[in-house]
Amino acid sequence: MSSVWQYLTLGLGAETFGIDVEHVHEILDYRVPAALPQAPAFLLGMIDVRGQSYPVVDLRTKLGLPSVARTPATRIILLNVPMPGRALRVGFVADRVIEVTELDRAEMEAAPEVGGRWNARYIAGIGRRGEAFVVVFDLVALMDGNGPALAAAPQAAAPQAAAPQAA
Repeated sequence: MSSVWQYLTLGLGAETFGIDVEHVHEILDYRVPAALPQAPAFLLGMIDVRGQSYPVVDLRTKLGLPSVARTPATRIILLNVPMPGRALRVGFVADRVIEVTELDRAEMEAAPEVGGRWNARYIAGIGRRGEAFVVVFDLVALMDGNGPALAAAPQAAAPQAAAPQAA
């Protein structure tokens, strides 16, 4: 039995992530979701796709990355995530979709426990696509987790007080 599996690769800034194609339902051009009151910051809102409602998650916010403006390459990836006891329909916003690629699960490395950028709990493994690394999401842990996906959330610089101006 082959250990080669297909993954949809997507980009957030310079980082490349992978999602098992088994969970990918559809890829859409970005559209503005309908806002939900009192939703967590990472939940942009809801979209309707042929009568089905999908909550839309901003992956950048969920991962603790800075926001960027949407571009023509921005996509919403519709997924069916197998949560315990139910399937969760959700859309992930990605800066861009790269391709469907094959990664050998037998050659995937575990996420580093120390010194890595990403919280190992949210990573199923790290594969290689040519010379680049592909961080493969553990979708169940990512959608179930309350903590930050970054091992150490970036610190914002404290604003400095403005110098008094002469009158």
